[in-house]
Amino acid sequence: MARVDPFTTEIVAQALVSASEEMFLSWGRTSQSTIIYEVLDCACGLTDASGQLIGQASGVPGFLGTLGPAVQSVIDKFGLGGLAPGDIILTNDPYTGSGTHLSDVNAVMPIFYGDRVVAFAANKGHWNEIGGKALGSWGTDTTEIYQEGLQFPIIKVYEQGKLNAAVRDIIAANCRTPAMTLGDLYAQTASLRIGERRVVELCEKYGVDAVLESIRHILENGELQARQELARLPKGVFEAEDYLDTRSRGIEHVKGKIKITITDDEFIVDLTGSGPQMPAPVNCSRIGALAGVRVAYHAILNPHAHPCEGFYLPLKLIAPPQSVFTCERPAPCSCHWEPIGFLSDLVWKALAPVVPERVSAGHFLSIIGTILGGTSDETREPFILCEPQAGGWGACHDRDGVSGMVSISDGETFIIPVEVAEMKYPILVEQYAFNLASGAGKFRGGFGLIRDYRLLNSQGELTTIVSRHDTLPWPMMGGDPGSANVVEVHHRDGRRVLGSTYSQYPLERGDLVRLVTGGGAGYGDPLERDPRRVLDDVLDEIIALETAREKYGVVIDPTTWTVNEKSTAELRQQMRAERGRSAR
Repeated sequence: MARVDPFTTEIVAQALVSASEEMFLSWGRTSQSTIIYEVLDCACGLTDASGQLIGQASGVPGFLGTLGPAVQSVIDKFGLGGLAPGDIILTNDPYTGSGTHLSDVNAVMPIFYGDRVVAFAANKGHWNEIGGKALGSWGTDTTEIYQEGLQFPIIKVYEQGKLNAAVRDIIAANCRTPAMTLGDLYAQTASLRIGERRVVELCEKYGVDAVLESIRHILENGELQARQELARLPKGVFEAEDYLDTRSRGIEHVKGKIKITITDDEFIVDLTGSGPQMPAPVNCSRIGALAGVRVAYHAILNPHAHPCEGFYLPLKLIAPPQSVFTCERPAPCSCHWEPIGFLSDLVWKALAPVVPERVSAGHFLSIIGTILGGTSDETREPFILCEPQAGGWGACHDRDGVSGMVSISDGETFIIPVEVAEMKYPILVEQYAFNLASGAGKFRGGFGLIRDYRLLNSQGELTTIVSRHDTLPWPMMGGDPGSANVVEVHHRDGRRVLGSTYSQYPLERGDLVRLVTGGGAGYGDPLERDPRRVLDDVLDEIIALETAREKYGVVIDPTTWTVNEKSTAELRQQMRAERGRSAR
């Protein structure tokens, strides 16, 4: 292969990264379901001819590390010789390639230049309906994978550019919303063709050698960048444990245990000691676990680095089989996002004491996956509102936590705008406000949200799964824990149900679903918070005067709305003395 000058190499490399972004935008603009075009619950990227990730567009971080295995599963099944130009392969098998759940469908397309595969275009996104026992195709009470929807065992949906009509018909026959599901399929496969077109154009403009050299450059540069960042981290062994408390199928707590070993060359994550796979959909496969670890690894090393296989090369995962993080068929995993996000949070928690400048205190964690659906009175067709919820993040060493942001594993996704929700579904959004309960500290946690859905249809059902309901977001350096995630159902007859996880819970016209997401944990002693910040929070009606005094030791004069500095100093000294006596 002829050596390509570094300027051309960099131009082509950035064009390859840009192609992933264009694929992502194309899919979002042409999809049929709100979970894609509003929530952006998808990911797009390119790999080299062996399935190594070259670049991935901003999307769901929990999909990091799942596109490459999907491509590799295609290569394992067909071999490069069994693929032809125009082929597009579907897989959603959590155990062999997809890594998440059946609703997240991977599509893979080989990119040929001449008679040679030079790369693959791959994407992954949530199909709002793919069959199964529950409306919306994921449930909180499944006991095996076969209840969770249609499975694609690495099959060609397009062969040499021609749609496989049998596969199309099987999809349509197994989905409650066939037009929407097929529309999402066509949008998804169209985005792959964008990636194919851009790679072929680069080969034609710069030559295939330049493209292959640029791919090598991306991978080598990613590894170099990771090792440079790794050298800046403290070396040693760091551990943490916590409990996943979704209460799915009555299972209250699932243990997660992590040991991280950082050396000059490796970032080793050992999950030995974590709980076994569960007869409930709160498992993830090893591929999903790797994705969860990659999320935190990437954020801690360098959140601005382009995702590529080279960047993840120092990362090693040790995980015993058949654990909650390495489930095997036929274990259910339709709510995979909870263990994946929980695993990211465990990495976060283990390293928080030693790299406090790189991580925040614990956040609300749960995606709080929500399905509000039923059969429309007007159209007699199913309606399915499916979305994550946003909440409060933990405080950092130098600032308050962020409010109203999705969880660590959901990243660039959004919740459905109020106007869209009311236009598309028979509901009324009666409240959309901050939940002002968060962890106090020198820097306080961010605020969660309160979102009320009033059902306008004669009947409906609610499915949600929530963690951080019993085990609150963890604080740092003397801060207070965050607050809980709670889902309330207010029935029109006055009954009120408080809980966290619901499975196809029946609703009637006039019933209200209230989603209360938790606030993040605090960082540092609340008595060290700048009194002026406390005053600002009172003036902004974020905290009450009593809270300023009782939690932060700040005395505010309500006639002048100023801090009484002398009384504040005395009160804080008294509160510290009382702490000391309590500790003894």
